[in-house]
Amino acid sequence: MIPHIDTKLPKVGTTIFTTMSQLAAEHGAVNLGQGFPDFSVPERLVGALDRAMRDGHNQYAPMTGVPALRQAIASKTKRVYGCQPDVDAEITVTSGATEAIFNAIHAVVRAGDEVIVLDPAYDCYEPAIDLAGARAVHVPLDPVTFAPDWQRVKDAISPKTRMLMINSPHNPSGAMLSAADMDIVAGLLRGTGIFLLSDEVYEHIVFDGARHESALRYPELRERAFVISSFGKTYHCTGWKIGYCVAPPALSAEFRKVHQYNVFCTFAPAQYAFAQMLDAEPEHYEQLGAFYQAKRDRFRAQLLGTKLKPLPVPGGYFQLADYSAVSDLDDLEFCRWLTIEKGVTAIPLSPFYETPPPGQRLVRLCFAKNDATLDAAIERLQKL
Repeated sequence: MIPHIDTKLPKVGTTIFTTMSQLAAEHGAVNLGQGFPDFSVPERLVGALDRAMRDGHNQYAPMTGVPALRQAIASKTKRVYGCQPDVDAEITVTSGATEAIFNAIHAVVRAGDEVIVLDPAYDCYEPAIDLAGARAVHVPLDPVTFAPDWQRVKDAISPKTRMLMINSPHNPSGAMLSAADMDIVAGLLRGTGIFLLSDEVYEHIVFDGARHESALRYPELRERAFVISSFGKTYHCTGWKIGYCVAPPALSAEFRKVHQYNVFCTFAPAQYAFAQMLDAEPEHYEQLGAFYQAKRDRFRAQLLGTKLKPLPVPGGYFQLADYSAVSDLDDLEFCRWLTIEKGVTAIPLSPFYETPPPGQRLVRLCFAKNDATLDAAIERLQKL
């Protein structure tokens, strides 16, 4: 007799990203759903990875990360955000940002605690909270601008609140938090025992001369924050699954306890490669916003020639589009129809919410693609 399984994650099934990518493959659709680039990794990085493997860096990396990479991260953080984290005590290299988010939650969140998340939110947040025995408290962002209502966030804080999670540039909307927003966050958390998790994986993909307001820029936030970054997003290599967390020594110590017995360490050759890349070619991340802004502008101009209405995109590499002029289907059914009947795959927004706004007709399209891929999608979308 097979023992009964009382699932720890009753609300979790196959992710919408897997579901839509499988549907795209089955129907030969242009996949603008899942957020991965279809263009090349920087040549310098590929060469550095090859050399690292040939030089024998193929065994376990140190648990906290290769020293050269942690030093390069510290130098880059100083260069970009004006603060230099301690190489040994405040930087931990992880197997992607998803692992870092999981570790940060489990480092400080206990059974019975509450974690405030801002909807729509990336789908890995709530399962990690659930597995900690805690409860996600969902506070909706503005359904049009995706700006936070900080009064609603303040009202959601209770004696059980252990963590606030923020994400800027925001997935799926691309909205960004301003300096004023960060000052408000500091005020909300001042004098409390609430930790901050700042998901900043799109930190270098910002447009129109804006500045990414990292929690690392704000000393009052920095002392209570886990700041999560992703090499995969910055260097077009999401499959390498390398990220990192910057946090104060006491928080990093707890973070590392989880990391140590989660994956222990991550892909060693890539760590050596990223150390070289950060030091030798800082212009890559410095110019990443301009690189993606050109793609955003080109794709947006093309979408204006279709029945889809593109929303503003301040940062990140996703374009939200309103399809209400095309269909009254809900977003999941519309994305299925768009894939099967029109050959373009998008991601619905409703899976990013606890309670989607009634009547919302938005889908997410990824423009981190070659021009030929985007052109093929546009050709099909023009027939809507």
